[in-house]
Amino acid sequence: MRLPIILVSPARPENVGAAARAMKTMGFTELRIVASDAHLQPAARWVAHGAGEILDGVQHFATLAEALSDVDFTVATTARSRAKFHYYATPQQLLPLLEEKRQWVQTTALVFGREDSGLTNEELELADVLTGVPMVADYPSLNLGQAVMVYCYQLSALMQLPAVETAGMDGQQLNALRSRISTLLARLDVADDQKLADWVQQRLGLLEQRDTAMLHRLLHDIEKNLTE
Repeated sequence: MRLPIILVSPARPENVGAAARAMKTMGFTELRIVASDAHLQPAARWVAHGAGEILDGVQHFATLAEALSDVDFTVATTARSRAKFHYYATPQQLLPLLEEKRQWVQTTALVFGREDSGLTNEELELADVLTGVPMVADYPSLNLGQAVMVYCYQLSALMQLPAVETAGMDGQQLNALRSRISTLLARLDVADDQKLADWVQQRLGLLEQRDTAMLHRLLHDIEKNLTE
């Protein structure tokens, strides 16, 4: 499973360099950056200290949606108080979740927001699961580089696992399921019930492969009966 790290609009090149260094230390290699050229600044390379190849390989995108265009499963970081969308997991809870996903998902992205304001609500809506680091301090804030290190350390075991045979893998099952459910809610004339729609969509990221396949079968039967 590929696991790119995505930084959205990082302002400080030192933070990008620290993120690249944390990635290399823990075995991560793919860095994507949205709407920022901070990785091109000399300070980024200075702080990266030996992780220059990660900065050299940065993929740049204008929007987060574009950066996620080839991603099957998205985990976005946020403060818990803003976790309005989707299921919320601690870094420790992410590991078993992603261990299961790697059996059938080809690309999972871990998204970090802006240093001062994090991710917007619209950006959070693009995620399958939200995550945050529980903290005891009165001022619950981590430097961007520190946050990347926490998650890379916690998920480093995934990078040590042998590659999974990709033949027959269908990482787009979840995206297809989201689309089918949205269409079905519209056909049932309940799409305007935002609470219901959110409740359904928010929990899809927790489904295992077998659950996803079974729900596709159920939707197929419902769709079939609606057309008869």
